[in-house]
Amino acid sequence: MAKSKYEPAIHDHKTFLKNARKREGFSKAYNDLEEEYALIHEMLSARSKSGLTQEAVADLMGTTKSAISRLESAEKHSPSLATLKKYAQAVGCHLEIKFISKSNSTIHAGER
Repeated sequence: MAKSKYEPAIHDHKTFLKNARKREGFSKAYNDLEEEYALIHEMLSARSKSGLTQEAVADLMGTTKSAISRLESAEKHSPSLATLKKYAQAVGCHLEIKFISKSNSTIHAGER
């Protein structure tokens, strides 16, 4: 199988959001999914930095390209912690999860 070269699609997210926020109901819907979008952004950024295609990540994780595509989309899919760990490892990262209190202080596992 020939190795594919990763070439990310050009996307100006700030311009996209500026135009999309003009549509009725967009801002509420977008804000309701803020955490999901933040996770997807982190995943796509990590994969981009690693230079891997979805197919390459899928091979490293022992899954399919379509599964990675679903994982990186904003569909109503909630990946397991195990899946997120595998994804992080595949793109050369480690997974870090934090609970952020509403007063903006970070609570790490094991701290009190």
